[in-house]
Amino acid sequence: MTDFSYQLYSSRNFGPLTETFGLLAALGYAHVEGYGPVYEDLDATRQALDETGLTMPSGHFAMDMVAGDTSRVVEIATTLGIQKVIVPFLMPADRPTDAEGWTNFGKRLAAAGKPLQDAGFDFGWHNHDFEFKALPTGELPIDLILANDAVGFEFDVAWAAVAGKNPNDVIAQYGKRIIAAHVKDRAPQGKNADEDGWADAGHGTLDWPGHFKALKAAGCDLFVMEHDKPADDKRFAERALTYMQSL
Repeated sequence: MTDFSYQLYSSRNFGPLTETFGLLAALGYAHVEGYGPVYEDLDATRQALDETGLTMPSGHFAMDMVAGDTSRVVEIATTLGIQKVIVPFLMPADRPTDAEGWTNFGKRLAAAGKPLQDAGFDFGWHNHDFEFKALPTGELPIDLILANDAVGFEFDVAWAAVAGKNPNDVIAQYGKRIIAAHVKDRAPQGKNADEDGWADAGHGTLDWPGHFKALKAAGCDLFVMEHDKPADDKRFAERALTYMQSL
């Protein structure tokens, strides 16, 4: 059976970190995925991992930190056992508007990640929907970001679907580059408005049996549950895990 991870961002609006770790361990998660706030007190996060038996094989790191403070990224990753360092996002004001800009960003991303790869870490980019929206000249930012084969890809399946793409087409194109996948779902149009239209994995509109099979066949070995705005993180964590384990 596949072991599953949990993006801790999903529980940012709920209880303290120690309670979240305890909940996830009790439900049967094996891993968690880190992001900014959980790195602020490394000793406390390390202790929570040790006490619950959870591991943190992947973590999100801001582009500015990756590009400007490699030693801090290495310190965090080494302390918490992170093996996959992933840049997750660009604020709208920081996003290029043309192919040249995205090409240059892709080169900057690859250059920023190289010292981490040289140190033994996997390195990649995590998508939202904007990378799959064609530029005026027809190119997709995701293709320009991943033009350097050394950059890995954490594929957020549902965001690609939101952008109008068939996730299995993306898996067919980039499968060997996918170092992790975000498992999330989208509610039917007009539903779950209080959760920004997101749904617990397996309880929305995505073909998770098909996507999971395709990702496994492509060699993806890390599946991370995420919900951008759950009304109840325990409900989400439990239902998503139960569903994905059933596959």
